Amino acid sequence: MLPGFIIEQIRQREEEAKREVPRIELPLPMPEGSQAPEREEEPTRGVVIIDLLAD
Repeated sequence: MLPGFIIEQIRQREEEAKREVPRIELPLPMPEGSQAPEREEEPTRGVVIIDLLAD
């Protein structure tokens, strides 16, 4: 059996983990009068085809 102080530490850590609430940061709208930063060239995109049924 574990000593009492170790059990208490485990209990405290579990309670702290319950209190931590995950959060998601949402993108905020741009303030009026400001402009989006100008993009340089569009990135080149490619296509990759993977044939899983090849012999």
